[in-house]
Amino acid sequence: MKRIIALVLVCVLLLAGCAGGKSKAMTHEQYVAAEMQSQVVVETYVQAHQSWWDNKVTVYCQSPDGAYFLYELACSEADAEKLVPGTKIRITGNKGEWAGEVEIMDGTFEFVKGDSFIAQPLDVTDLLGTDALIDHQNELVSFTGMTVENIEYKNGEPGDDIYVTLGYNGGSYSFCVEVYLTGTDSDVYTTVGQLNVGDTVNVEGFLYWYEGMNPHITSITLA
Repeated sequence: MKRIIALVLVCVLLLAGCAGGKSKAMTHEQYVAAEMQSQVVVETYVQAHQSWWDNKVTVYCQSPDGAYFLYELACSEADAEKLVPGTKIRITGNKGEWAGEVEIMDGTFEFVKGDSFIAQPLDVTDLLGTDALIDHQNELVSFTGMTVENIEYKNGEPGDDIYVTLGYNGGSYSFCVEVYLTGTDSDVYTTVGQLNVGDTVNVEGFLYWYEGMNPHITSITLA
């Protein structure tokens, strides 16, 4: 009888191990609370990604409860083409930080069947210059009524990133047209290159962080 009970207990433990082999995905709140350099598992939705290269791709993701920046996610070229906006994926990686940007590094992913989600930009203009802005790091956001103060190409001429300084209510803020995200033949790249100091613009982009806010612009229009 004791042998039968022991055998049953072993079977139960084995079944429990199989069922628990896949870690439960974190909520965004749990992800934020996780220690740096710890392993994290999240399920979220692709919003955009940078150019694929060397079996890696950098992805901007967002869920209804928050956003994620996936730095150099392991990915085949074929799978990169499937990372269209709204696609749900499950990522396992390490939480890290670089110059203030919190991201998932050394990640792998799998596609998740089911629903999709496309984020709408959140207007955070009124949060400029406040500590609350960082709470929306990596989200798709918008800024309205910004004044162009400076436009500078990374290497002095078109073909690489464009650094944009915009002013609002007495403050100056750094933005970037990330060429790996937009390319050089996109409307946003062309439009930014044609702006003049003093123009008033409305901007959309992902709230990237580099030693302070440094949104990656995805759209810009004259106000």
